[in-house]
Amino acid sequence: MDEEDTRDYKQPCPQCAEVNWGISDEGKFFCKSCHTVIEKTKEADVSLCFAQNTKIQSLSRGIKRKQTNEKGWEWYICEGFQFILLKQAESLQALGLNPMIKDEAMCNFWRRYLQKSRQAYTKRPYMESQTTFRISESSATSSEQDSLSQTISLETSSASESDYMSDSSAVLSSESAASVQTGSIDGASYAKLWKIGDLKMSMPMTVAFCYLSLLWMRESITLSNLLWLIFNDCIPYANAVEAFPEGTKLYGPDIRIFQPRSFPDYEDVMKKTLALGKFLDLPRFPEITEKCFLHPHILCMKYMMEINLPDELHHWTHRIVKKAGLDKPNVLTFDPVHKRNIYYDVEAAAIIIVVLKILFILDDKKEWWISRKSAVANRKNKDKICFDFQKWYNTMKICIDEAKQKVDEQLARYTWITQKALYYSQKSKSGILKKKQMVGNLQMQFSKLAGTAPGAGNEAPSSFFFNWEEQNTGRTCFHGHSLEGFVKHGNKTTPFLMKYYWLSSLKKCTGICEQQKHYDKSKYPHSYHFVLSLFSFLLRVDESVIHQKVGEIEKMVFQIKAKKKKKKRKHRRTKPA
Repeated sequence: MDEEDTRDYKQPCPQCAEVNWGISDEGKFFCKSCHTVIEKTKEADVSLCFAQNTKIQSLSRGIKRKQTNEKGWEWYICEGFQFILLKQAESLQALGLNPMIKDEAMCNFWRRYLQKSRQAYTKRPYMESQTTFRISESSATSSEQDSLSQTISLETSSASESDYMSDSSAVLSSESAASVQTGSIDGASYAKLWKIGDLKMSMPMTVAFCYLSLLWMRESITLSNLLWLIFNDCIPYANAVEAFPEGTKLYGPDIRIFQPRSFPDYEDVMKKTLALGKFLDLPRFPEITEKCFLHPHILCMKYMMEINLPDELHHWTHRIVKKAGLDKPNVLTFDPVHKRNIYYDVEAAAIIIVVLKILFILDDKKEWWISRKSAVANRKNKDKICFDFQKWYNTMKICIDEAKQKVDEQLARYTWITQKALYYSQKSKSGILKKKQMVGNLQMQFSKLAGTAPGAGNEAPSSFFFNWEEQNTGRTCFHGHSLEGFVKHGNKTTPFLMKYYWLSSLKKCTGICEQQKHYDKSKYPHSYHFVLSLFSFLLRVDESVIHQKVGEIEKMVFQIKAKKKKKKRKHRRTKPA
């Protein structure tokens, strides 16, 4: 019957430009390809009516559908972020992490955020407020605080996907009318209802929720690993709106909220994580012990394997960690009350750099002199190979240049255009659809010319960027090389070049300042800058951040030595003559 009634209507669908019409139970035409409903209705046959000159109001007594036009369902901004967090948690579970990361950590953190920000689990949601307000710890009533303590018990909960998506919609006001310029109910007024300084949800804030959940579960993913997974689309971020349900339409302001144009920044996510933990009034996190992946002993071992350094350096990193007091659980455990971020991966990289400076000085002189001695020793004794810094430098420089080129090419090819059509208004819909189709055709043509298959699946994610255990790579693996040739000097077990050690901080800071302003690579040796840039690439963090951590660790290690010398001098002066 549908084919007979629609065969004379040849107009293309305004959504997908297909001519494939059907008729709903209500008598309206809809596209069978994209299920878009239009205003055209089925023409009624008057001869079938019992009375003439009567107007047929409907053709069916079926229940009216909730989605009757292109605006889609009624939904709130917090529901969109809730759906994105759900998909991100499921992606983390798919990577092999603890399956309770969604229910025990992410879900409870999100529920607490909704109540703290008065978006849900409260008698008066912020949408019902006529004036703007600032979020404060005293914004919830005593009864709300009691219910909150039960909600955020941080115990195992069983929240299904349907419950997870309907928590906020059950408590938010449904009396607001949807705006013409936005698909969501509160999209147009979302930015106005939140003053500057409030912890407003955004796409980088979803990464902070993920990282906070990883810290709570003590998982083996650092923030740098998390950012690398996001860059490789293993975790929904740039194109997260593609996973939205079909009825969740995005227009205008919604696109600016959910469609980012850049990848999250390391420092920005760290600041948001600390602010989020403080805002949620979270307790002290589970302790980081030596068995945890985030402990500096394990992270130092991991990064030394990745940048192809000898295994004997583990002994020196252990000594530096102990000397700086970075192996204690009270120092390593995240506690939002203390208002201090813990850069686990950056601190591990800084520890390795301090060890390299102790052993090789990295002043563009001593490390090359040591390399010449190692090369002579290796020619005389081929049974036990000594570590050659110059040979390691040449090997790693080739690898890092190739890796940077691949990442730059991947970033240049990255398209910020989603498969789902997003437009700011109905007027611009046709133009955007044409541009999107043209871009898709160009990508298809270029992929054929380049000989690459479009839409090929990504490789399995790995926490190691470099793998030195593969055979037939044609590059030297330095893991088994020895440090004995220059570490021992006579009967001493300490490096004999320690007297040449130089501090990374050229200028001491007084008060609160930005350490980034004090790093100028032209004022530092090239070898030091090379190691710094190597870790900067691996961790996806600015070089100045690692440089700052190197200065902090040097202060903790060498300040203790200076204090001991002062005590000895005072003791000698007080001796009687």
